[in-house]
Amino acid sequence: MALTGDVNWWRGGVLYQVYPRSFFDSNSDGIGDLPGISQKLEYIADLGVDGIWLSPFFTSPMKDFGYDVANYRDVDPMFGTLEDFDHLVEKAHGLGLRVTIDQVLSHSSDAHPWFRESRSSIDNPKSDWYVWADPKPDGTPPNNWLSIFGGSAWKFDTTRQQYYMHNFLASQPDLNFHNPDVQQQLLDDVEFWLRRGVDGFRLDTANFYVHDKQLRDNPPWIPGTHRPEGAPKENPYTRQMHVHDKTQPENLAFLKKLRAVLDKYPGSTTVGEIGSDNSLATMAEYTAGGDKLHMAYTINLLESPLEAGLVRGMLVDVFRELGDGWPCWAVSNHDFMRVASRWGKDKGGDNDARLRMIPALYTSLRGTPCIYQGEELGLEEAIVPYEQLQDPYGIEMWPEFKGRDGCRTPMPWHNANVAHGGFTTSDQPWLPVPQDHSALSVASQIDAPDSLRSFYKNLLTWRKNHPEIIQGDIEMLEHSEDAIIGFVRMTGIVRTICVFNVTPDAVTTTLPGPSAGNCSLNTGSVSGDRLSLPGWGFYFGTI
Repeated sequence: MALTGDVNWWRGGVLYQVYPRSFFDSNSDGIGDLPGISQKLEYIADLGVDGIWLSPFFTSPMKDFGYDVANYRDVDPMFGTLEDFDHLVEKAHGLGLRVTIDQVLSHSSDAHPWFRESRSSIDNPKSDWYVWADPKPDGTPPNNWLSIFGGSAWKFDTTRQQYYMHNFLASQPDLNFHNPDVQQQLLDDVEFWLRRGVDGFRLDTANFYVHDKQLRDNPPWIPGTHRPEGAPKENPYTRQMHVHDKTQPENLAFLKKLRAVLDKYPGSTTVGEIGSDNSLATMAEYTAGGDKLHMAYTINLLESPLEAGLVRGMLVDVFRELGDGWPCWAVSNHDFMRVASRWGKDKGGDNDARLRMIPALYTSLRGTPCIYQGEELGLEEAIVPYEQLQDPYGIEMWPEFKGRDGCRTPMPWHNANVAHGGFTTSDQPWLPVPQDHSALSVASQIDAPDSLRSFYKNLLTWRKNHPEIIQGDIEMLEHSEDAIIGFVRMTGIVRTICVFNVTPDAVTTTLPGPSAGNCSLNTGSVSGDRLSLPGWGFYFGTI
């Protein structure tokens, strides 16, 4: 069943990211699956979001947990079947939820039949479907490009006596987008899912598709300049400026072809993950003109500390750079430390107030908010012992970087008296469920009017009644107080001021004029044009 309605639903609609391995296990094997997601869709719909984003569920050897695709048109058996996926889409649409899915187009698994054929010889029909290059005369790799997951971005293949490129794991060879047949195949694979009723795509590493055809070396990072984005500073990847291995001009032409496919299915959308040395400029370029990406998924709030000046300055830069482009905001996802542990926890104060101010802030920005599963419960980053790590990134970079398992632990549906938080009846889930997560379970919060989960629901309900917050313009405000982030959202004559105290200490600030609060969730109070906010307080009001 197709979901009708506003074809621009994505423009300010709220997404909820589901990490399938960790959402709900329906068949007791310790791993979440598509039928498990279907069973819990009412929970997501009740929260008041507009759609879901599903991380990869495609056929895969799971060396990078689905981001290494071995079949772009099928479901991995651990997650279910295509019929299970069709049922999920039908049920989601029946609940008024759009369904967006990950598409990992920049690279495949080395277990993909395309790569197996490509590596079999230098003259087979798919010999140039991947990025192959001869060694240098001394046998070393073709250039100095590095893998995000550590070491050279090149692996030698003994059959072809050539190197192949991999921006991530050696088991994730990069597809060659300079080959038009590769581009057409991937566009056909995207359309396969659109025909099945998918409403959009989250495009993994959307600026990595095309590489420099001349394979020129990247220049070194210059200390004191802006550090390259997309990896922790401990990773040698950040010691290069990535001007040749990604974000190439030819990428734009492919994005236009992709947009043309999406435009055949009104209401479908794309959100591209951007990780470049200047993500804001790339986001602007990739979303401008209405003929490429609909939205760009920015990591700015995922990486920046919660300091008013830094966040305010970043937001000013985003909205100046983007112009008519549209951002997608997230403060947590499957690759970054959970926001409850990261954003402001070290500052102390009322922790419950902090966890309420954060969603109030980012869901009121101009753009499309994306909530990561468990964020609405206040889950903190899990501590996963080294011997239980699953993430190859964390295993490689341990102990300075502990990987991504801490944000990927299973969703706690029941309290600690139910094994593994009710995620599975298996003796051993794929990652452990922390005891403190079980204490914050869905069961303990869903009917509690003062819970954080209820706050999220009430916040999204308020938001739906304010078009200026969903699709209106934004004007950043200047405040003399270092603790304050403020802006105005507006459509026509309607103007809502949004002010946030990002410190644990009370603060008073001056508004542009008298204001009347328009949100019952407000924690601040106004007298004339003076706004008093408690630690981690926030205020929404008309001006």
